[in-house]
Amino acid sequence: MLGKTYDSQVCSIARALEVVGERWSLLIVRDALFGGATRYSDFQRSLGIATNVLKTRLDGLVETGVMRRHQYSQQREQYEYLLTDKGRALAHSLVALSEWGDQWATDGEPPILYVHSVCGTGVTQKTVCAHCGVVEDPAEIRAEIGPGMPADRIPA
Repeated sequence: MLGKTYDSQVCSIARALEVVGERWSLLIVRDALFGGATRYSDFQRSLGIATNVLKTRLDGLVETGVMRRHQYSQQREQYEYLLTDKGRALAHSLVALSEWGDQWATDGEPPILYVHSVCGTGVTQKTVCAHCGVVEDPAEIRAEIGPGMPADRIPA
């Protein structure tokens, strides 16, 4: 079984999984981004998640800076969970995951469509080369060592 951290991995994908790699975490972010959920009861109702798991996931998203807690009631100390810029930046990844799911994990037509709220046109997530434009074939993408790679991890 995989642990919560991937200490042996020098990879931004592994670091991202440490923050949002648990399925409930991404579904909470999805509901906040695209469903307008902000309150504990909103997430509980839409996800049907166990209360202890929901509390743990919300606390983790706050701890990692994906969400922030905001007190909205003084009488009964009630809080809402609001996405930070870090959390809102996950929208692109969620649209990409949704597109993958539409193609490879869903029978029939897409259950959810993402549209640009300004003009109503469909939104897609594409991989774009700064020089050539959209890259259609994943075989044309390769990973190279970047400037953040520790020197002791660079192959000789």
